[in-house]
Amino acid sequence: MSAALAYTDASTTARALHVLDRTQLAAWRTAQSATVNAWIDAQGFAAGAGSLLLLPGEDGLAGAVIGIGDPLDPYSYAHAPFGLPAGDWQLASDLSAEARTALQLGWGLGSYRFDRYKQPARKPARIVLPQADAEALDLLAASLQVRDLVNTPTEHMGPDELEAAVRELAATHGAEIEVITGDALLTQNFPAIHAVGRASHRAPRLIALRWGDTSAPHVALVGKGVCFDTGGLDIKPSDGMRNMKKDMGGAAHAIALARLVMARQLPVRLTLLVPAVENSIGPNAFRPGEVIATRKGVSVEIDNTDAEGRVILCDALTYAGEQSPELLLDFATLTGAARIALGPDLPALFANNDRVANDWIAAGERMRDPVWRMPLWRPYLRYLTSGIADLANAGSRMAGAVTAALYLERFVPDGLPWAHLDVYAWNDSDRAGRPAGGEALALRSAYAMLKARYGATA
Repeated sequence: MSAALAYTDASTTARALHVLDRTQLAAWRTAQSATVNAWIDAQGFAAGAGSLLLLPGEDGLAGAVIGIGDPLDPYSYAHAPFGLPAGDWQLASDLSAEARTALQLGWGLGSYRFDRYKQPARKPARIVLPQADAEALDLLAASLQVRDLVNTPTEHMGPDELEAAVRELAATHGAEIEVITGDALLTQNFPAIHAVGRASHRAPRLIALRWGDTSAPHVALVGKGVCFDTGGLDIKPSDGMRNMKKDMGGAAHAIALARLVMARQLPVRLTLLVPAVENSIGPNAFRPGEVIATRKGVSVEIDNTDAEGRVILCDALTYAGEQSPELLLDFATLTGAARIALGPDLPALFANNDRVANDWIAAGERMRDPVWRMPLWRPYLRYLTSGIADLANAGSRMAGAVTAALYLERFVPDGLPWAHLDVYAWNDSDRAGRPAGGEALALRSAYAMLKARYGATA
């Protein structure tokens, strides 16, 4: 989606848009005509969050009022672009700088429709922004990139296309890129990535992007890039497989966060790692009961081929750790257990470092882009015990999100601050500003956490 669909810097035809919450309605009404007040009463309008009222005028429409909740929550404004008639709208009174930024971001999020294959029935209403906030534009672009990547079907978003997206990002920002593909994964010691992806007709790969001053603090981002997940030989039922184009949602988040770091010129040295595979079924698919090697030298017994995300991530996390970053973050659509525990909107955060966890939680509160910390309860490692290997990749229905995180932690060097986000990356149904399909969750708060930690030069 182009930002031109959501914003304009000037308009001669813009109608007045009043932004109110419940506590402001009574005072606003005292300045309105008897006719407008009668209209408000007739409609029963109370300026509740997510509400909207069109105001009559001599030409049919004089303006509108939108009701909001939290003025600093972008989604407070996201119902407006498709709730209002198409055309240009201008704020009738000023908002605080923070609220204007939230409105700008929320308007962009609310204007989004995935239009690669089907055009929306109408254009969104545009808001007049004489001075758009540049950082908010970058946050919007990154959030919409997550949506676009996740929404694109696997036929057009396989490992090749995910690589192309990272190559485009590298070209835009002057980053270096390296891709290890197919059997080269074996010769360069990424056996777990190869094992998961070898049955697909599209070669598995590890995509690496590097950017920034080598003397700057080193941040590594890792994203699960399972471009489609059949479940492998432990095949998913049809309803479980239906939306598995979204299983690269972790990679989409890591790519978008890398985009933000580079676009905003955060003073860090950045490494982005995306293990990109399809978990397919074929004669050479990895099997339940096999023991596979990993880059770290930890042998892994495959209890379930549908627990493949952690298997590719373990090689990428090991590789990231070898480069001694100051901070390691990974993003993955890893477990259904996290969704059962926290639902679709609240990503599960696991961290081995309290400062990292607390900083991300605080950033989530500031940005209205929350995370919820879950425990790395190490006694549950017993659920990953194997009788013939160092570790099993699964093994129990108990505490599935916790055991998945514990599996990943085994491949993080001791003492390296690390956080893992188990994210859904999806909206199951349409809501204002959140159309059904791919979604960026805790992306804005991850960026805010990094910005607060390292500062910004832009």
